[in-house]
Order: sequence, then structure tokens, then C-alpha cells
Amino acid sequence: MTSIVVTATPGTGALFTVAAGLTRGAHSGLVAAVGCTLGIVPHMVLALSGAAAVMAANPVAFGIVKWLGVAYLLYMGWGIWRQSGVFALPSNEENEDTKPTVLRTIGSAVLVNLLNPKLTVFFFVFLPMFIDPNEPGAFAGMAGLGAVFMAITVAIFAVYGLCAAWVRQYVIGKPVVMHWISRAFAVSFVVLAGMLALTSQ
Repeated sequence: MTSIVVTATPGTGALFTVAAGLTRGAHSGLVAAVGCTLGIVPHMVLALSGAAAVMAANPVAFGIVKWLGVAYLLYMGWGIWRQSGVFALPSNEENEDTKPTVLRTIGSAVLVNLLNPKLTVFFFVFLPMFIDPNEPGAFAGMAGLGAVFMAITVAIFAVYGLCAAWVRQYVIGKPVVMHWISRAFAVSFVVLAGMLALTSQ
């Protein structure tokens, strides 16, 4: 239940998925959901290997990841503001060479969650509460919990992406509305970047 609440609470991944669905449609929304879920894998690997403990306890490592995350969130906000990259609105002249590829969308989505130190802390602090490290199969149990968290993430984010795509059909033909929606999302990413910058270890 806590994983559902954590996943459903609007954050960088959710905002990215909704923005992708609004600007590019259901397909991009679903691709973004998958990409954000794949961005969880490195955090889970860190937790399983014990490296997350080192990062959580090392101010330098934590700071590097945090400021890389801040920089990337600001970059994403700028991209949404300019409606460029994966957030560019499709045009009548758009072709296969100019529209964002699936790999580009997934790559951007992975980075959104990869550069999120809070996610690493979540895997290091929260999930181990349900596993006794002295019991046989502790590693498999932790991996199983991580897999459940990823399944919850992709399901909830897919709903976000599809809902955004549904809303898109009512606003895509209204440039003024899309303009202000993109501005709102851009500001949201900047606010998230500010919140991450203020995050202490």
C-alpha cells in the first residue's frame, strides 16, 4: 500500500509521463511509463549490492547525484518550456526523421528516475524493513519486492499516460491552452529541481 501511495504521488516520473502523453499521445505516454520504470532498475541494483548504503552515507556521492538530478530537471523544464525534444508538439510536416524516437523517449525517462537520490534512499531504507537479512533467500526476497514496486510503477504511470492522452484530444487543437499547459509543466519541473536542491542527506 505504501508503494502505491509513493508511486501515485506526483513526482518527476509522473510529470514526465503525463507531459509525454499530453504532447505526443497514448503511445508516448506508455513508452514514458516503461522508461521511468526502467529507471528504477539501477536503484534496485544498488540496494541489492549494498552500494546504496555507501552512497547514502557518503556526502560527496549523494551531492553529485543530487546536483546532476537538479541540472537534468532544469534541462527538462527548459525543454518543455520550448516544446522541444520529446515534448515537441507534432506538426503536419513531421516525419520519421524529426519526431522523437522510442529510444530517445525511454532514455529521457530513465534519466528522470536515475538521477533521483530519493529513489535510492527509498530502496535502501524502506524495502529492507520487510526483509530479514539473516534469513535464507533474503536477496531473492528483496529482488521480489523491487519487482513488485516496478510493476506498481509501470501500471500507475501507464494510467497517467493514457489519461493524459485522453485529455490531449480536447486541447491539442487549442494552441493557447497547450501553451499554458506546457508552461505549467515547465514550472513544475523547476519547482521539483528546487525541492531536490534543498534535500539534505
